Amino acid sequence: MMLVRRSEARGHADHGWLRSHHSFSFADYFDPQWMGWGNLRVINEDRIAPGTGFGTHGHRDMEIVSYVLQGNLAHKDSMGNVEGIPPGEVQRMSAGTGVMHSEFNHAPNSETHFLQIWIEPDMRGIPPSYEQKAFADAEKRGVLRRVASNDTADGAVKLHADATIYAGLFDGAESARLALDPARKAYVHLVRGELSVNGQALKTGDAVALRDEAALVLDQARDAEVLVFDLAA
Repeated sequence: MMLVRRSEARGHADHGWLRSHHSFSFADYFDPQWMGWGNLRVINEDRIAPGTGFGTHGHRDMEIVSYVLQGNLAHKDSMGNVEGIPPGEVQRMSAGTGVMHSEFNHAPNSETHFLQIWIEPDMRGIPPSYEQKAFADAEKRGVLRRVASNDTADGAVKLHADATIYAGLFDGAESARLALDPARKAYVHLVRGELSVNGQALKTGDAVALRDEAALVLDQARDAEVLVFDLAA
């Protein structure tokens, strides 16, 4: 079964300094049909205006992944991490027993555009931790590259959750096939461009939620960047 989630159907919030689209219910946006998918709880597409950002705030018991598309996301947390996250790098923060952090766009003339992703952890009350890695475009060209997983054998960042995130870049005749466990769920979010997912045409910001499917086929791409989530049901 496939459920298409069109970009324009997502929740939207405009706070002036922050413009955000919510794939799932979040803050003032509530849709009982889209509370999450499996253990994937949040995908927010955020655009932070120059010189602004999220002040210090807290999280606990959540795996939080940041995937930057444009600009640089400045991160500072109570674990002592002070980092900048550019496009091509994946940040994972395990909130665990509790962490405070802030996220800012310090650029004076350009916005920071990124995806904020929350996944429910396997276990509550773990110590908070942080990890950040770069994945070159060449690693993602025409393939689905694991960038976050509970199995880090191929260099993915460590998720304390039963989930895997793949990133891929596709254009023209480039395609990929990923075997799925029909007992699990999957979610495909098209970051940019155009792409066909199991025959379903998607455009920038569209997504497909899958269950009871044995395979995922990506093809008919046009300047596409995509994230694929393999999720606990």
